[in-house]
Amino acid sequence: MRRSDVLTAVFVACIWGFGFTLAKAALAGFPPIFLMALRFTLTAAVLVWFVRPPRGYMMRVALISLVGAGVQYSVTFTGLKGLDASAAIIIIQLEPAFAALLAAIFLRDMIGWRRAIGMAMAFSGVLLLAGEPSIQGAYLSAGMVLIGSFLFAAGQVMTKALKGAVGGFQLTAWVAVFAVPQLVLATALFEEGHVNHLRQAGPIVWVAIVYLAFIMTALGYGLWYRLVNKYSINLVMPFTLLLPFATVISAIVLLGERPQPIVLLGGAVTIAGVAVIVIRDNPFTRKARARAAN
Repeated sequence: MRRSDVLTAVFVACIWGFGFTLAKAALAGFPPIFLMALRFTLTAAVLVWFVRPPRGYMMRVALISLVGAGVQYSVTFTGLKGLDASAAIIIIQLEPAFAALLAAIFLRDMIGWRRAIGMAMAFSGVLLLAGEPSIQGAYLSAGMVLIGSFLFAAGQVMTKALKGAVGGFQLTAWVAVFAVPQLVLATALFEEGHVNHLRQAGPIVWVAIVYLAFIMTALGYGLWYRLVNKYSINLVMPFTLLLPFATVISAIVLLGERPQPIVLLGGAVTIAGVAVIVIRDNPFTRKARARAAN
């Protein structure tokens, strides 16, 4: 990857990680699907005026929206509300593994030994970051987050299959447009008290919704889809393993938390694992090329 694209991927991971922290706060004031409906409504209302419709690809974008946004966010955030944060982090970080499996099946995009080592290192770092997760009594919530992780990965593979025919911000806008009616219908069927939640929402909830809509979704996904269009799924997806580290950093900066040494070690291992995946010219690959040359 070009250095600028690596920095972009790290930036997206950081704003998504910070968004995860805000989303957890917003879930205290809004039902999860209703929160996602408001998020995508704001995103669609702003972006749709600046990008053209993906003519010839509307049905495929609608399907990506259904799998990777409407259903995915409904089950993921409903599960998150009833799950221990450390367990949620680990389950969500199965996304690169799901994506690697689906990319190998449908795109013939193989992982390779170097990326496999890097992914294992990064996931080990996530385990250290999470500490001792518990899903005792929350198996349904854990299952929903697991399904959401798989659907997110499936959505990324479906996006890659477009082969760059739809631009990053164009895709973000129209995925949001298609997601709005899906989420509105879902929250109407499965949640209640919408008017009361709007009346009682505090400032932090509205700050979170604005951030989720414009920074995490409009900006974050616009940049992310551009990277997915440009590079291999197995090269881009491991950057999502940086999300827990970004979440921990945001908690340190915003909440004044003091992390234990094991958390700092976990962050270092995670970053090292992603570096092994991204940096092509590293000691492992130099040795492999030297053996091949001899």
